[in-house]
Amino acid sequence: MKMIRTLSLTASACALFGTAVFAANPSYDSNAPIAYLTDLSSGAVLLDKDADRKIPPASMAKMMTVYVAFDLVKKGELSLEDNFTVQNSTWQKWNNQGSTMFLKAGQKVSVGDLLHGIITLSGNDACVVLAEGIAGTEPAFVDMMNDTAARIGMKNSRFGNSNGWPDEGRTLVTARDLAKLGARSVMDFPDLYTEFYGQESFSWNGITQQNRNPIIGRINGADGLKTGHTEEAGFGFAGTAEQNGRRLMMVVAGLDTYNGRIEESVKLLNWGFRSWKSEPLFAAGDIIGDAQVQLGSSRSVPLVAPRNLAVTLPRRGGEYSMKIVYDGPVKAPFKAGANIASLVITPEEGKPQILPLAAGETVEEAGFFLRIWNGIAALFGA
Repeated sequence: MKMIRTLSLTASACALFGTAVFAANPSYDSNAPIAYLTDLSSGAVLLDKDADRKIPPASMAKMMTVYVAFDLVKKGELSLEDNFTVQNSTWQKWNNQGSTMFLKAGQKVSVGDLLHGIITLSGNDACVVLAEGIAGTEPAFVDMMNDTAARIGMKNSRFGNSNGWPDEGRTLVTARDLAKLGARSVMDFPDLYTEFYGQESFSWNGITQQNRNPIIGRINGADGLKTGHTEEAGFGFAGTAEQNGRRLMMVVAGLDTYNGRIEESVKLLNWGFRSWKSEPLFAAGDIIGDAQVQLGSSRSVPLVAPRNLAVTLPRRGGEYSMKIVYDGPVKAPFKAGANIASLVITPEEGKPQILPLAAGETVEEAGFFLRIWNGIAALFGA
């Protein structure tokens, strides 16, 4: 059963109310056929232009190859110091085929260097060597990519290879899914993300190449993620920047020119930072409400903010309401920190912004007699 509880607004939120008539949400007319922009501090979607159309991602697919590798490193199943050998067949197929790290046949390369070669240099060869080293074959690694995509909620995307090379339509993604992948890359692996993304250049075999990221050096706080280009896909970019603790995630696709991608990426992010603001709501650990518990050692559990939570509003302000929503009563057992509810913020203009709420305590399953007592107490409203 869906449980809903309306919250009283905080003092800062109440201060936004008054007799003033606020302007409608800022508008933006993107030159890109596909454009998507979201504020990770609140989950607000600031721009959605055909974000669910399935498209070939070109090299933006490499974000998933990196995500799979980061996940294995985090789990301790892969080390950045592990070395993989460049197979002769792989070298023959991918030597100077599109973007390259300039690997050599028979060369031993560390996982860390391969990741730099993928993220900074967009090396097609580096992707395949990493995939073969991790899973034995590239197809086996692609299975891992698709399993991961399903697990993190990329509902409309499927991968056919490790580097985004045209494959007769087997690899297709959506801008919304790419933004989700980018957000998870930042949030799930903060240390690895900082170490590998946002580098201006990387050198291998005596050859230095610059990062193709069009917003590094042009947008304050820019540090990711990945460009893509093929004749079929056009010019695309999944990018992100953080300013004053507020991170925006964007995807543009289908642009006609290299310079057009630069211009549109910079304009879109500047619009997001300048036309919208993030209004703090709760600090990490704040108790926001409570949820009813079924068959637990407690009949209710406090709901806390798992991180700093905010609402995104037009720069000139605006009204909004808040409510807690969860499927409940929540069935025990569950651990403290488990995501068991959502904070739904509904601005006067625009779509609801949905933020996670966590259990503030561990609740064990109730024993037989405690379950009887809780049932009696509930019956009499105790």
